Amino acid sequence: MKKSIAVLPGDGIGKEVTKGAIEILEAVGQRFGHEFEFQYGEIGGSAIDNTGTPLPDKTVQVCKNSDAVLLGAVGGPKWDSVPAHSRPERGLLKIRKELDLYANLRPISFYQSLSDSSPLKKELVEGVDLLIVRELTGGLYFGKPSERVTKDGEDAVVDTLFYTKEEIRKIIELGFKLASQRKKKLTSVDKANVLESSRVWRETAEEVAKDYPDVTVEHMLVDNAAMQLIRNPKQFDVIVTENMFGDILSDEASVLTGSLGMLPSASVSKFGPSLYEPIHGSAPDIAGQNKANPIAMILSSASMLRLSFGLEEEAAAVEKAVEQVLENGLRTGDIAGSASESVTTEKMIAEIKAALLDQEAISNIMGAYA
Repeated sequence: MKKSIAVLPGDGIGKEVTKGAIEILEAVGQRFGHEFEFQYGEIGGSAIDNTGTPLPDKTVQVCKNSDAVLLGAVGGPKWDSVPAHSRPERGLLKIRKELDLYANLRPISFYQSLSDSSPLKKELVEGVDLLIVRELTGGLYFGKPSERVTKDGEDAVVDTLFYTKEEIRKIIELGFKLASQRKKKLTSVDKANVLESSRVWRETAEEVAKDYPDVTVEHMLVDNAAMQLIRNPKQFDVIVTENMFGDILSDEASVLTGSLGMLPSASVSKFGPSLYEPIHGSAPDIAGQNKANPIAMILSSASMLRLSFGLEEEAAAVEKAVEQVLENGLRTGDIAGSASESVTTEKMIAEIKAALLDQEAISNIMGAYA
């Protein structure tokens, strides 16, 4: 198989973890006989420095001409003084719109070897396996107007939460579809006791539920959902929610695994290339120090293999290599804990790559004796 991948390293540790994902994908190609062609583009703060805009037209075209997109991270204090409409994060919002990345999928899985890294008791997090489905191109982050204004001689501000019913229906339908492929339970999160948008959201969820009689649906207010994620996370299978709620809840859920550095995400499109990125930020405080955890980015590339290319065996091999390295005790600083010695970004990448290729060697040996 030959595939074209757009690579947007972005800012801070994005460059380091993206480099690691590329190394792992090249190892996948070596082991399974695939060819991946990488086309690079700029986004975020580095794009502002080099082109004056957080998302150059050239980058958009590179992405649209690819089969999938890998993105590292954007932003940092260097660009805090940039006008709001030109900040690095605007590049991220714009690429979501340009590619119609309407849904963000964030899986939260428990690793037995990292049980001590979670701040929660082991009995609470052991066995957690949930998926947060977040609407990605609507709501407060995209609504207009969004500006500072003057009202009755005083400074004021307005942000607009806007959704069409079709946008709501599309993301809820995806939530039901994914739940029907898992444990057949969907939790729809809203704030229907206060927001009209959430009341429409809940009504739409009830309508869509009629098409999925095998899926149990429950409605949960977002403040209760935030509490339940810590109190009893194993009750959840698939959570579907709007943009801002999903942003906040998925970052909260990262605590279950012990670190943002462990969590991949996939932003999917119905008609064009999907985009894969870790949920962590650019971490400028450790950028360039060889300290970043590359696992979230590597697992994001595994999601790309599975969801965009249909390469289930290859994706599983990458995930198995990550799990093996963790079981062997290797830890970057964010998951090391006080009693463990941490390894560098490059060391973690090299060990995952070695584990991936070692699987092939073991498979060849076993085949020779079959």
